[in-house]
Amino acid sequence: MTGETVQDNQTTADANLASPPSFGELIATWARIGLLSFGGPAGQIALMHRTIVDEKRWLSEAQYLSALNFCMLLPGPEAMQLATYVGWRTHGVAGGIAAGLLFVIPGAAVVLALSSIYVAFGAVPAVAAIFVGVKAAVLAIVIDALLKVARRALRLQSDWLIAAAAFVAIFVFKVPFPLIILTAAFVGYFRVSASRSEADWAPSPATDVGYVTTIRTIAVWGAVWLAPLAAIVLSLGSNHVLSQAGWFFSKLAVVTFGGAYAVLAYMAQEVVQNYEWLTPGEMLDGLGLAETTPGPLILVLEFVGFIAGFRDGGWPMAFAAALVTLWATFAPCFLWIFAGAPYVEWLNAQPKLKGALSAVTAAVVGVILNLSVWFGLNVLFKSAQTVRLGPVSIELPQTASLDGVALGLAGIAVMLMFGLKRGVLTTLGVGAALALGWHAAVA
Repeated sequence: MTGETVQDNQTTADANLASPPSFGELIATWARIGLLSFGGPAGQIALMHRTIVDEKRWLSEAQYLSALNFCMLLPGPEAMQLATYVGWRTHGVAGGIAAGLLFVIPGAAVVLALSSIYVAFGAVPAVAAIFVGVKAAVLAIVIDALLKVARRALRLQSDWLIAAAAFVAIFVFKVPFPLIILTAAFVGYFRVSASRSEADWAPSPATDVGYVTTIRTIAVWGAVWLAPLAAIVLSLGSNHVLSQAGWFFSKLAVVTFGGAYAVLAYMAQEVVQNYEWLTPGEMLDGLGLAETTPGPLILVLEFVGFIAGFRDGGWPMAFAAALVTLWATFAPCFLWIFAGAPYVEWLNAQPKLKGALSAVTAAVVGVILNLSVWFGLNVLFKSAQTVRLGPVSIELPQTASLDGVALGLAGIAVMLMFGLKRGVLTTLGVGAALALGWHAAVA
């Protein structure tokens, strides 16, 4: 196919696009997507594609994929950032804010309600039994995510090597997640593609956005993100739980490449071992809660913030910490999109940046494999031990502590997801119902 034919096809696709929606239609569409966005990033991106490209025709296929590639280069939840970009594309900054908020708010409200119920009733034996089933189902969901990302990411032999190196680095040597991501990006940036050379890439499209405009956008949205958090530190001190939450979740917002699954192991280590905000079991419970809600899975951070605040100062502090967590997590997304959106087409034509993204995605496979192992240890075994030998540190289960009920429920969850092809909500619901039934039978 010649370059002229490609250009003609793109022109035809652009001509078939619908007129930009009214702001009211934009609000209604994104409210609907926000309420229906179950199933994690893959399901959310598919839902947006069907709505925005196939039904509404607000973007062409090429425009949508270019935006998706750009959002995957960014830290943070790519689906929420893709929603923000589409809103910006159709109605500027106001449209971006509306689309981004409507994508997040329904799930955030549900997580807040579930977190409150968890704090109030989590110690009830029946509720605890339900979460045994939820945890077992989450293990199957994480394995499913691992396989989906691996199929997409591991295309070259070097991709497999990067994924293996990332797993060994984080599982055996406890290398920090951000360092793994930076190293993978560095390797990918200079890696020579096995499938195409620099000459095979199309010329980079130009952008007419001035640097002054971009710097001003960064300054404005950087202040929107950081000024409220700085005010908290100045008024309450750096050791207050709200100050710590603002700092920690802002740091996560900068390093969460690869989505919530990829960063979860790093986050769990910090909040469980260093900050001591949650126990490992509570961390798994939080992920189970987030899996049952619409919106990005990274909303699990809201649960973490809520529990941390509750332990520090009861209900008022719990709600305040949840709000600070949401702000620190999602405000940076608007900064990334509004500063970078005008450069989407140019960025997606840069081969070295594509190489960096490819390597980061491969490393994420290794990190998610580590997360799967971490989940398996905490779900299927009641206790584990850490074996250290010099720089090597490996967590191994105590085989006598194997939980037979959890193992059976996890097996059923795997059968539902992989054998019967059931969705996330069905798997979670069956796991919770069976666990509750088992509890009632033996109580």
